[in-house]
Amino acid sequence: MSLRALRLLALVPLVACAREAPPPAAAPAPPPSSAPAAAASAPAQRLPAWVQRSNEHAEVLLDVLARFSPEHAGALGIERVDREITDLSPGAPARERAAYRAAIAELEERRAAEEDPAVLEDLQILIDAADRAVRGSELDERHRVPYVHATGLVFEGIAILLDDRVAPSRRAAALTRLRRYAGMEAGYEPIAERARARLIEGLEKPGLLAPSRMEIERHLSTNARVREGIGELFRKYAIEGHEAPLAALTRQLEAYDAALRADVLPKARTGFALPPPLYAFALEAYGVDLPPAELARSARAAFRDLQAQMQELAASVARARGLSSSDYRDVIRALKKEQLVGEAILPHYKERLAQIEAIIRRERLVTLPERPARIRLGTAAESAETPAPHMRPPRLLDNRGEEGEFVLPLSLPAPPGAAPDAQQKTDDFTHAAASWTLTAHEARPGHELQFASLVERGVSVARAVFAMNSANVEGWGLYAEAILLPFMPPEGQLISLQFRLLRAARAFLDPELQAGTITPAAARALLTQDVVLSAPFAQSEVERYTFRAPGQATSYFYGFTRLMELRREVESMMGARFDAQRFHDFVLAQGILPPKLMRKAVLERFVRAQPAP
Repeated sequence: MSLRALRLLALVPLVACAREAPPPAAAPAPPPSSAPAAAASAPAQRLPAWVQRSNEHAEVLLDVLARFSPEHAGALGIERVDREITDLSPGAPARERAAYRAAIAELEERRAAEEDPAVLEDLQILIDAADRAVRGSELDERHRVPYVHATGLVFEGIAILLDDRVAPSRRAAALTRLRRYAGMEAGYEPIAERARARLIEGLEKPGLLAPSRMEIERHLSTNARVREGIGELFRKYAIEGHEAPLAALTRQLEAYDAALRADVLPKARTGFALPPPLYAFALEAYGVDLPPAELARSARAAFRDLQAQMQELAASVARARGLSSSDYRDVIRALKKEQLVGEAILPHYKERLAQIEAIIRRERLVTLPERPARIRLGTAAESAETPAPHMRPPRLLDNRGEEGEFVLPLSLPAPPGAAPDAQQKTDDFTHAAASWTLTAHEARPGHELQFASLVERGVSVARAVFAMNSANVEGWGLYAEAILLPFMPPEGQLISLQFRLLRAARAFLDPELQAGTITPAAARALLTQDVVLSAPFAQSEVERYTFRAPGQATSYFYGFTRLMELRREVESMMGARFDAQRFHDFVLAQGILPPKLMRKAVLERFVRAQPAP
């Protein structure tokens, strides 16, 4: 799943949040919602009574989210804020924290009057989410200069509305949002100018951590292409009247980039490591509750074990193919030569999905929807912002048939310093053996099925939105690869283990880079040599650990490990009564719960509910 999607769906505070400067009385902010939002396409009256009551409580947080993070709220399905934009005005973070503290007080009062155990659990999820929002905002304000990736922020805000899966009636709001980003409506200042003023002010405060040079250089190297993508979206959906505000906004964003080069790069820090309190909070927010050093030790041990498994499997593949070397690295390089090209890529992945679905039904791994899954190729702008295969989740609130989609990038942005229009082709995602594990992770039985379950089963808003973190999302994605692996051909199994090896590498490279015990160059070398990634993929991975989302990459290994431990525990307790399909259906039906809550649900409600031997 993409970092962009996680940022939009998880309640992890950002540096920039809320609506732009309050508009005058002639343009009032939208009123709070009067009806509970449903996390499923099913009508509210078909939801269990406890889910309906839980959703009423969730409105307390949804209203805060809509007020202070309107683009994120719109991505979830709250249409009333489609025209609103993030607020970079002075005092916005303090106002947001005050709103979340008030929400916590309200939810705690409701918890005191609640008796239903399931609703009580959801209320605690909501309170914990609001508390994380407050603590994260406070940590940012104490430690960091508020740097806003303005071009990326605008691209996300527009792409949320200009999407094939969004109803045409919502797309017109993109023009209003564009005008507000450009400061062309009363009460709104250009967002790029707000971002620049906030950044310059922060740089003048002593003791705050300046943005990393690596991060700014990466954004400067891709911003032009991403800005082109904004215009492409408006032209694709024929939004009339976008030309003038887009031209003004483009000039403003270009001026912001010029200020980054002239005023910020000279003051940027050459390192990238976060202060320990910030990194510890990042791990917590992404769902990882192990100390970094312990996590790294466990991941290195798993890395060595996976290498041994891959070596044994590679020898078999090499014999079958008559390869001169049986080293797993050489075998993977040989498999990568079988590249899919151009128009052949998408049909291949769709055919692979059909093969996987047949296996899932035959082996009774999990219950599948009757409708097909969506797969498409990524645009150049999407690839610049999200340089890896990913799943774009469906609308989670009041869903009206919108589906998730598996997006496959064909190229990655060139390293900073290269020509502006340069791109690097990868060989990691477009060879036949890789399509097995990538489809299993991003489509079925992975993320596409995971999020479809939230929408189609009527999971509560608390469990679908506010319990979400990277460990519970990506843990299932990697687990989905693992349950399909025994039924893949040997080549697919080897590449599946290669990608699991990458997840183990992430779980020690990320904390070790932050601790300074390994360098970015050494991390890239390990990824290209021992994990056998292409150079551009390895580069994007190191950027992920250092500035895109420090801590997030560890969540795959951690979430997968916890889910595998839970399955082994349940199998041990149930013996012959264990049914994989029932187990997987139950796990998906719980929503995206953190590992501890998932274990509690499985042991209390799944194991006890199964018939006695």
